[in-house]
Amino acid sequence: MSSLLGRTPFSVLDRSRTRRGEAVGAALRATVGFAREAEGLGFRRFWVAEHHGVPGVAGSAPTVLASAVAAATGRIRVGTGGVMLPNHQPMVVAEQFGVLESLFPGRIDMGLGRSVGFTGGVREALGRGKDAAAGFPEQLAELLGYFTGEQAVHPDVHARPAEGLRPAPFVLATGEGAGIAARAGVPLVIALFGGEERTLRAIEEYRAQFRPSVWSAEPYVMLAGAVAVGEDEADAERLLLPEAWSAAYSRTHGVFPPLVSAEEVAGIAMTAKERGYFEEALRGQIRGTADRVAAELEGLLGRTGADEFMVTTSTYDRAEQSAAYARLAALTAPVAAAR
Repeated sequence: MSSLLGRTPFSVLDRSRTRRGEAVGAALRATVGFAREAEGLGFRRFWVAEHHGVPGVAGSAPTVLASAVAAATGRIRVGTGGVMLPNHQPMVVAEQFGVLESLFPGRIDMGLGRSVGFTGGVREALGRGKDAAAGFPEQLAELLGYFTGEQAVHPDVHARPAEGLRPAPFVLATGEGAGIAARAGVPLVIALFGGEERTLRAIEEYRAQFRPSVWSAEPYVMLAGAVAVGEDEADAERLLLPEAWSAAYSRTHGVFPPLVSAEEVAGIAMTAKERGYFEEALRGQIRGTADRVAAELEGLLGRTGADEFMVTTSTYDRAEQSAAYARLAALTAPVAAAR
């Protein structure tokens, strides 16, 4: 067992991806069931995401889904990856997480992102413009202030039952997100998408600018990315094909479709542009046999000094997805056994 893998906690982000022909309710119930599996395998956290108006994603209300996940589990930390703060009023978000933390004390993570709606129509329906993300630092300060009782935007307003509670906040890094997280003194979640060099620069910026706070005394970095542990190399790559095709389709058609099988993806006659995006989506993913994945993760954790890794892998066949996560959990058995 490699040393860093034996000391680094691993967590799960599930986007409640739908499969073609599947009812939305089935996808949401599958997320709850998958959370129970993740808890049994020893993963530290289970997070759900926020997407609006996306045919291939069932999760649009992460705090509602997080409540169902927390109620169905007993030990694993539950959170959001993330609530997109520009889409909401900070007081409402504080109230929602205050309720979650009151119901499930000590188990709630408040992952927060800066993204706005994927399309102009969705942004209009949400009542937010494309530039809404610019106000994220102020929104974050207001939100955190509702828990500490020190927010200055509406000093006479108290969010109940949020005030005095401490759900764990995280900022999802996109663009300037690393600096925002550092100045707020909260943990950082950063995706590997965009290349390792870019990721390393953002982590260095975060650590250099970090200000200790009531939320975190020192920097905390969580990497996020797809990891596929297959029975062999070909099996591992096949697991990633459905999500890669969905990403390529979204960039050429403006919408994420439900997942289709790897066999169907292999038979698609892609345009040159689709093929380019498809291959880009596959690059940088950590995949292979258990030995290869262990070596790649060990190197990545060593280069970044990351404190935790959140796995974002989804594939068409849920049984195959569960088996891949079980193989990954076996690589981090010492951490799982210590919880």
